[in-house]
Amino acid sequence: MSSSVPDAADAFVVVSGLPRSGTSLMMQMLAAGGLPPLSDGVRAPDAGNPRGYLEWEPAKALARDPNAIAAARGHAVKVISALLPALPREHRYRVVFMERDAGEIEASQRALLAGAEPDGVGADALARHVARVRAWLAAQPGFATCPVAFRHAVERPLETAARVRDFLSLELDVAKMAAAADASLYRQRRERLSSRRRS
Repeated sequence: MSSSVPDAADAFVVVSGLPRSGTSLMMQMLAAGGLPPLSDGVRAPDAGNPRGYLEWEPAKALARDPNAIAAARGHAVKVISALLPALPREHRYRVVFMERDAGEIEASQRALLAGAEPDGVGADALARHVARVRAWLAAQPGFATCPVAFRHAVERPLETAARVRDFLSLELDVAKMAAAADASLYRQRRERLSSRRRS
């Protein structure tokens, strides 16, 4: 976690990371624990994410309208990693940053796009992007960051839920948060990808 921790009562709760890094899972966990998500339902659940994406369309346009983030007060809001720099600096943020093996992310994005190349971006480029974003976050005085490995959230949900609860300093139901983590939806595992490449 970063050393500069904004006061919990004053901070926006942001769930971030690359697409397919586990941001939807964390939004689902926070919602189950008692923190309402800012979501408009425009993106409906599908085969790639049957429990829902919990997205908010204005978050995708923060570069054009950064002040829209004001609507997220008291909620959890998903903001993809590329748009974090668009968040207005006059606010304070607690960012739960989802991390996942870059090869798994690439495979998951390909599966969601029915095998198409995800914007021509491979695993190496995805990993470099995450490194840049993490460095940027560490340099921002108004941003506190709690990195969460997707694998840990799925395989050790109770431990992950407690750590996120403590980071956010909110009264969240850890048991309900942990119950929202469905291991059956962890379909693009590194081990499986390796065995496919060998066969």
